Amino acid sequence: MSFDEMQESIRRGQRPPDGLSAPLQGLWHDALGDWDRAHECAQKDPGSDGSWVHAYLHRKEGDRGNAGYWYRRAGRPMPAVSQPLQAEWEEIARALLAERG
Repeated sequence: MSFDEMQESIRRGQRPPDGLSAPLQGLWHDALGDWDRAHECAQKDPGSDGSWVHAYLHRKEGDRGNAGYWYRRAGRPMPAVSQPLQAEWEEIARALLAERG
């Protein structure tokens, strides 16, 4: 799936496409404003991808302490406060979709 295809599936908004990993499902739900469902999906993946999405979600929530823990687990630096959340969402989505490549 390409980034544009994922964006189109979000616009349709019925359910995540089949075959998306749990972290990508989390991003999908987050894009539709369902933080709780996004968080559940991120927690299903104990690896670095799930940790990265988990970190982003806690940064979005405003819990930078908890986000920092998850960024460390993901092996990623915590973005500056000034980095827009949408830019990080897109960075994560593009990276995870490229892994599926």
